Amino acid sequence: MTAYAELHVTSNFTFLRGGAHPQELVATAHELGHRAIALTDRNSFAGIVRAHAAARELGMRFVVGVRLDFRDAPSLLCYPTGRAAYGRLCRLLTLGRRRAPKGECELFLADLAAVQSGQILIIPTSDQDINYNKINLLKNKIKVKTYLEISPSYGPDD
Repeated sequence: MTAYAELHVTSNFTFLRGGAHPQELVATAHELGHRAIALTDRNSFAGIVRAHAAARELGMRFVVGVRLDFRDAPSLLCYPTGRAAYGRLCRLLTLGRRRAPKGECELFLADLAAVQSGQILIIPTSDQDINYNKINLLKNKIKVKTYLEISPSYGPDD
């Protein structure tokens, strides 16, 4: 297998964004020879059980993740590093769901303060205009190691 791992994948559990079932995404990654895959649906862990089961069946590593969409800050990809961090992240998503109408999630960057211990964070750049002001906003609020995703646009300027 190659050393490549896809860390930003959205399944059909993210309505109107992802088109494939979690187990199909894992199977395709395996066919392509990826070492691992992470499922990062928007404000939801809905597809991780199916993806994890498919990855285990294929002998592939699965990384639990979620995309956190905030009302007052750029989105972040979040990967818990252990059971306690996963529990804190679940509580954050529950808080966001309770604040919002059914089917929605309302999170604010300040909510992240209570759960960021034990998380790995990545600032995605593939679908939003990231500028230095937004990065500095995040840098001043986040106390854990944070990475910046780089995604090729497959255009003539790459």
